[in-house]
Amino acid sequence: MIHTQHFHIREVASYVNWLYFFHAWGFPATFGSITRVHGCQACWQQWAQSFPPAEQPRAQEAMRLFEDAHAMLNLLDQLGYMSHFRVALLQANSDGDDILLPDGIVLPLLRQQKCLDGPCLCLSDFIRPALQGIPDQLGLFVSTVDHEVEELFPDDSYRHLLCQTLADRLAEATAERGHQMVRREWWGYAPDEHLSIEELFQERYVGKRPAVGYPSLPDQSLNFILSDVLDFPSLGVSLTEHGAMMPHATTSGLILSHPASCHFSVGKIGHDQFLDYARRRGVSPEWLKPFLANLE
Repeated sequence: MIHTQHFHIREVASYVNWLYFFHAWGFPATFGSITRVHGCQACWQQWAQSFPPAEQPRAQEAMRLFEDAHAMLNLLDQLGYMSHFRVALLQANSDGDDILLPDGIVLPLLRQQKCLDGPCLCLSDFIRPALQGIPDQLGLFVSTVDHEVEELFPDDSYRHLLCQTLADRLAEATAERGHQMVRREWWGYAPDEHLSIEELFQERYVGKRPAVGYPSLPDQSLNFILSDVLDFPSLGVSLTEHGAMMPHATTSGLILSHPASCHFSVGKIGHDQFLDYARRRGVSPEWLKPFLANLE
């Protein structure tokens, strides 16, 4: 079953993780604490003055940036720009390092080859094996923002960059809100979940949402499979020949419900594993090689 949700900017703005926004602008993580301060000018000034004198000018810059970002979010909302989330909730089973989906779709995955402690992991480990004869479920998702947002204010470098960095955060915020709806409503495996925004950012929920490009899902060519299932173009998302998504403010990946699912790094991919993966992927090693940066 496929669900699509279109959000006004105001509906996802509270899900923006400002820590990564400030990081994109080169601010230390400590400046992200402004997000926990009351929004009046007096409280912001008090926050800036809480830093050592040498850091206060930089804190003032972060304060002005935060204020400009909120003003821009309000403007984007007034102009009618939106973000979009789509998820396919599919019957699934694992077969070794592959995930088997309906209509003969196979999602090949990569397994860690070197593990210091515990078993070498693959995301397919968190899907019920086909040999058990009991169907499991997997979510495939894509989240994006109207492409025009990245192109606004071409003659104003500051506001242009502000829109681009906000668009990136809005795409992630939309994925956060969409994933919440999956858990509570559409898939419904956590209908009674009540988490704060901070708890969402800390991933206190059941399951995981590994994105394409994450260390556990490093092959960007998987976007071609996801696009076939989710119809990326109908949401305004296109793929380059290298599997990169346009607009840049787009994220895609898997949704796992298993309570033991976790993030991990596949690490270096050995030559034998690479050849086996290309075979399972149904492509030539020459075609696949540019998509994998961590080959030994």
